Amino acid sequence: MIETRAVSKWKPFVLPVLKSKVEELHVLGYDQADEENVWDCCLKKVWKKDVELRLHQVVQDIFHLSAGTYMAYLTREFYRNDDLLAQIEAISGLNNE
Repeated sequence: MIETRAVSKWKPFVLPVLKSKVEELHVLGYDQADEENVWDCCLKKVWKKDVELRLHQVVQDIFHLSAGTYMAYLTREFYRNDDLLAQIEAISGLNNE
């Protein structure tokens, strides 16, 4: 029987796959790519939650992650973090007045 697990449980087993995907993204010019970013991108954009999958499905999803999907993830994370910083600065500015 083929085992299914929550994708978060497969992470230690797919580290070589993540490394391969990072190397591919570096070749495409995404120098900031690292294993953690690629993993987070898959969690948020591909699987959208900690779903139950088989190992080969997780590997396939990582290998099929497109540069466009990765770029959309990076852009969303940048704006989300930028909005958070702006909100913190706004609140801090209100408290200083």
